[in-house]
Amino acid sequence: MRNRTALAAVSAVTGALALTALAVPAAQAATTAGPAVTFSALKVNSGKNIVVGPTATVTVNATYTVTKPASLAASSFQTGPVLYRGTTLGVDSDDLVLGDDPGTCTASSSTVLKCTAKIQFRPKSSSEDTLANSQAGTWKLGALAADEKGGLTWQAGFGTTELQRKATLTANASPEPVKKGKTITVTGKLARANWETNKYAGYASQPVKLQFRKKGSTAYTTVKTIKSNSTGNLSTTVTASADGYYRYSFAGTTTTPAVSATGDYIDVQ
Repeated sequence: MRNRTALAAVSAVTGALALTALAVPAAQAATTAGPAVTFSALKVNSGKNIVVGPTATVTVNATYTVTKPASLAASSFQTGPVLYRGTTLGVDSDDLVLGDDPGTCTASSSTVLKCTAKIQFRPKSSSEDTLANSQAGTWKLGALAADEKGGLTWQAGFGTTELQRKATLTANASPEPVKKGKTITVTGKLARANWETNKYAGYASQPVKLQFRKKGSTAYTTVKTIKSNSTGNLSTTVTASADGYYRYSFAGTTTTPAVSATGDYIDVQ
């Protein structure tokens, strides 16, 4: 999200952290030493992947700990989590996603702050900072502190998260009812959010499992695996053998979460 150059990144940081004295030139911000703090225990979205649909803004929570010198006033700096891509965290990162507001911190001692923050992810909208489809995938986790003099302290090394395009999957088995031994055709569609058009679009060339759950059973078993076509559509045939439910199931990728269709019941006579 936010396709920022180094200059735009620093501008975004100053706005996101909302420090009135932080409006400094990019070059100065890139070289000015930040507050002498360290971060630990950063967790974004409780460690779960971040899944965003085609229209709604998704807000996730982040928690982290800040350790500071006892002599450094907590009111003299602001902090927040950062998602980034690229080999380094800072103004040269390929992409940066920052909290829309600075974190809220509570002192647990003279040197330790326990903090929470929120990060928003927006599909295409009137907002400037919106997601591009190409930005789905793996993001690294870091943190940022900014002081009243324009100093920035970056810290990387908190693992990764997957930012994913929400998926949908359908299944329809026909004809119904059907005589035992006859052919059943199971159709469906695998689609995922297109953040740039605010619609769902077919997800092409993906392996999808056709599964069957016999009437009275609680577990699905895989019948076969097929691939979605160029528009995300699915179609295959099986031989009718017993009453039960057919569904498609997709295991997911780094850019798209796993999803299973609702089972469609077939009455075999």
